[in-house]
Amino acid sequence: MTRPSVPDRHALLTSTDVLVVYRDPVIPPRPAPGQPGTHSDFVPLEPELFIAILEDGYVMAFNGHVDLGTGIRTSLAQIVAEELEVPYAQVSMVLGHPFEVPNQGPTIASATIQITAAPLRRAAAQAREYLLDLAAKRLGVSRTTLRCSGGRVQSIQPSQAPHASTHGIAYGELLKGHRHALKLEEQVTLKPVSDYRIVGKPTPRVDIPEKAMGQLTFVHDMRLPDMLHGAVVRPPYIGHDRGDFIGHSLMDVDTQSVMGMPGLVDIVVIGDFVGVVAEREEQAAAIANKLKTEWRRCEDLPVLDDIAQALRALPAKHRPLLKEGNVEDTLNTASHSLQRTYLWPYHLHASIGPSCSLANYRDGELTLWSGTQNPHSLRADLARLLALDEGKITITRMEASGCYGRNCADDVGADAALLSRAVGRPVRVQLTRAQEHAWEPKGAAQLMTVAGAIDADGIPIAYRFNSRYPSNNSPTLALLLTGATTPSDLPFEMGDRTSVPPYHYPQRDISCDDVPTLVRASWLRGVSAMPNTFAHESFIDELAYLAKQDPVAYRLNALTDSRAIELSMRVATRAGWETRVAHSAPAGSVDDDGWLTGRGFAYAQYVHSKFPGFGAALAAWVVELKVHPESGRIVITRLTVGQDAGLMINPDGVRHQVHGNVIQTLSRALKERVSFEHGLPTSREWGSYPILRFSEIPDIDVMLLDRPDQPPLGVGESTSLPGAPAIANALFDATGIRFLQPPFTPEAVRETLKERLNT
Repeated sequence: MTRPSVPDRHALLTSTDVLVVYRDPVIPPRPAPGQPGTHSDFVPLEPELFIAILEDGYVMAFNGHVDLGTGIRTSLAQIVAEELEVPYAQVSMVLGHPFEVPNQGPTIASATIQITAAPLRRAAAQAREYLLDLAAKRLGVSRTTLRCSGGRVQSIQPSQAPHASTHGIAYGELLKGHRHALKLEEQVTLKPVSDYRIVGKPTPRVDIPEKAMGQLTFVHDMRLPDMLHGAVVRPPYIGHDRGDFIGHSLMDVDTQSVMGMPGLVDIVVIGDFVGVVAEREEQAAAIANKLKTEWRRCEDLPVLDDIAQALRALPAKHRPLLKEGNVEDTLNTASHSLQRTYLWPYHLHASIGPSCSLANYRDGELTLWSGTQNPHSLRADLARLLALDEGKITITRMEASGCYGRNCADDVGADAALLSRAVGRPVRVQLTRAQEHAWEPKGAAQLMTVAGAIDADGIPIAYRFNSRYPSNNSPTLALLLTGATTPSDLPFEMGDRTSVPPYHYPQRDISCDDVPTLVRASWLRGVSAMPNTFAHESFIDELAYLAKQDPVAYRLNALTDSRAIELSMRVATRAGWETRVAHSAPAGSVDDDGWLTGRGFAYAQYVHSKFPGFGAALAAWVVELKVHPESGRIVITRLTVGQDAGLMINPDGVRHQVHGNVIQTLSRALKERVSFEHGLPTSREWGSYPILRFSEIPDIDVMLLDRPDQPPLGVGESTSLPGAPAIANALFDATGIRFLQPPFTPEAVRETLKERLNT
């Protein structure tokens, strides 16, 4: 239930009969070097709102992040309703619209509930305490005799508040006749967790009904009067954003090649940006396809036939993260030492619907409807692109295809803005499938080199780890193509997520080699933590095998965090884990049809933000599978997943998140990899980039640890981390062969088995 009509933000800040909690205008938070976000000097003229209680008792709450299908609109409303003591249905969340919500940076890193919800919760609690004070003054009683409940202030002892009705005083009644504005405080009285009635309870997501019934307006569905359609022609250096050729390769556009085509309105050329505008969508597409363009040949594209070698060849800035003891001496003198190199492939965000935006540039002002997950950053980029003050740009964030990182949503918004400016009318642009796949900032490939040692008793004693993560923050494409921004060789410092393993190694040497991008790349769910965990969990499994110990028991002895130990034990028990050394099952593990069976375990806690960062939820997987050596086919037969997310605001929402993580992770581990030819990505449609089918999804047994006494931890990414290594460890248990790089496709499994068995 949402309020039928809502006053605008300016009215909330100036009206009477309303209570608002605000923060003074501030310079936007500056992203740390090499971290997500866009530099901006724009300071809003009005305060940032967090809470507004209206005269009819409805509550508006404001958060700077957006809901990417993760359910935060529901969970944030639960937090507000809990602290304010109002029915959940009376809270309406406002998310992601830059002029209406606080600038809390991009929606990334599972940080919404764990981080950006904190000031919202304080604001709601501050408003509740203010209402109690207001009621106590109105009634002439001690506030200790009052309580908030159901959107009203009631007397704990009615006889001591004779002026209050039996049902108390409604919030709206207390607010009448005055303007109530509270500056957000850092220290407020929060509601005890033991008194929670809404938080921690399963709550239906508010966005599901409209989506299920086809009633939701996605950005793709937007239409405006007098609207035109645009299409873009991308350069031949497909998927690249680094090099001297960027923005300087277009030699000629033959406008005569499309003159007279139906619907043509304009052809827009700025640097390497080429776009067409037409009356209808199919007309714009036809014109773009026929338009003749001439480009300079790109001679210095990277060779990507061997991704590992390409990563090694990149110039690197070595960044030490943690060093304890003398790892090198220990590796040289230990009873058993081991070295491994793990390779993670490039992945697509693979949004089901290609990105779309609608722009309306009029009289030096821009209004943009976008599926961005970075509305404040996009507004800053558009200001640079169009040489506009950010105050002249309004972004309305709308639902779109999910991406859990960065797809082309910001790029197509900039495309639409340029075309609308050129024609002075609203222009809608929707990319083609090939453009989306080819040009989206890929989830970065990664190279991890590991060395470790155990003593004579099999105890881990040393660990050396280095990660190479190629990215340059992937600037919005139109900025590069038009020359508004210079291509950057500056490495993006995000290779350090979960770079420190969770296990006790007395001597450790952990580092990152920050390297520039090979192809256009940016963060994708799990960022570098997913590849880093693949290395950590594959390696600890090998050490357990060297020590001739059960993989779970070995981990339990090496873990130092009590929550990690409990989660691992409970997941193993839930899965019916039987203690034994890996690849030591009896001959019955081969069935009559030649299938080999195996099981694998992996654990991780997602640690995000720049090193040392902070931890999100903890997760563990037990995978049971069968693999056919001749065909290479893998079938996941049973999957047990556990997660400890602390206090779960909405347990049903957490369960949905875990399921989504698992399905996406299985797809990435078993199928997904961007392929290249002549330095260009060839994965431009679903045939060349297959994803998991519904028929291939196994039964997923999810175990959620209930820890209401602990702070909530981000759940959006953590579950994905143990997936790939758990599968790889199960493959070893089945075959005796270590798989050092996903995806574990039938072709890759056949090739790996053949290669290792022959050696």
